[in-house]
Amino acid sequence: MFIKAIVSNKYGTPDTLELKEVENPNLKDNEVLVKIHAASVNYGNLVLLKGEPFLARLAFGLLKPKYSIPGGDIAGRVDSVGKDVKDFQPGDEVFGDLSRCGWGGFAEYVSVPENVLALKPVNLSFEEAAAVPMAAATALQSLRDKGKVQSGKKVLIYGASGGVGNFAVQIAKTFGAEVTAVCSTRNISLAKSSGADFVIDYKKEDFAKLKERYDLILGVNGNNPISVYKRALNPHGIFVHVGGSGSQLFQAMLQGPWISMTGSKRIGSFLQRSNQKDLVFIKALIEAGKVKPVIDRSYKLSEVPEALKYFEQGHSQGKVVITV
Repeated sequence: MFIKAIVSNKYGTPDTLELKEVENPNLKDNEVLVKIHAASVNYGNLVLLKGEPFLARLAFGLLKPKYSIPGGDIAGRVDSVGKDVKDFQPGDEVFGDLSRCGWGGFAEYVSVPENVLALKPVNLSFEEAAAVPMAAATALQSLRDKGKVQSGKKVLIYGASGGVGNFAVQIAKTFGAEVTAVCSTRNISLAKSSGADFVIDYKKEDFAKLKERYDLILGVNGNNPISVYKRALNPHGIFVHVGGSGSQLFQAMLQGPWISMTGSKRIGSFLQRSNQKDLVFIKALIEAGKVKPVIDRSYKLSEVPEALKYFEQGHSQGKVVITV
């Protein structure tokens, strides 16, 4: 049996991707075969596609992609299960992040370990559910684990309108934080509707020049120097680099430890690590109506190259979804 999948055989632009027929994945004893209904685009897809930054090739393949079928976030229906699988059965609707088990989400079927999946939120469509795993887990872990968010804390989210940023606004509110969102003019209404207490239009105001200081700042997008974020922190505040320019990342990695050791402010970078426990936690927030994914655009499987080109521009309002 053959299935359709987006295949990447060399590093390059989205135009190097091809829609091909490949062999149906083999089901191992501890795995679940999922018929994929939808997937979504994340920054990791661009890293896997381009092999940039170059250090990423140590994990993804030095000369060519180690994982030929990209795609991390999926939602679909369980087709069959291996004999050692305990948590799922055929017919279950599931969602998950495949980035730590070989990727493969831009395809009609995928076979994955059961511990990367969770039951899909009952109040979401497959497309909405596919928009959740990686972005929502990144937002949750950067706020809770790295940022130590607590009720009453003042949180600023720079880049609040993209997939991670939008989830970060909503999740920070569930922890009882006071949230300030930084975004462009066209995204102000989105930030407000997501629950932000205050919104700063970065095209009209420089948040660092305002008097307000914050207990936690998430840098989800942009290219501000680390010194700008440091200046906007309270004396014991924390800055977490989640995404943005390469120069900002290197500053966080190189300068962050020194700043953290020599003063009371903390500067650090963050790498999301998917796990089933956090998926279940996020599912509960969604089913309680506290968090909801926002979808910017939807593309067909054959249109993955176009979806990646659009995502690469960095202007999406919420998530870019692939309908399989």
